[in-house]
Amino acid sequence: MATQEFYLARAGEARAEAAVCTLDNVRERALRSAAAWEAMAARAAETAEARHVRDLEKAAAGFTSP
Repeated sequence: MATQEFYLARAGEARAEAAVCTLDNVRERALRSAAAWEAMAARAAETAEARHVRDLEKAAAGFTSP
């Protein structure tokens, strides 16, 4: 499982937990957790895209990655 998929799975679990919580503070904690996991997934996607672009630029310049 890729890192981004892992983060999104955890976010889904946190949202599911929030959906069944009866206590406001527990629901809010689960929603904060989901938001944090989603932010990590977004950063992972941005990093992967930047890495891909960098690799393409290196390939165009004649460099190869290790």
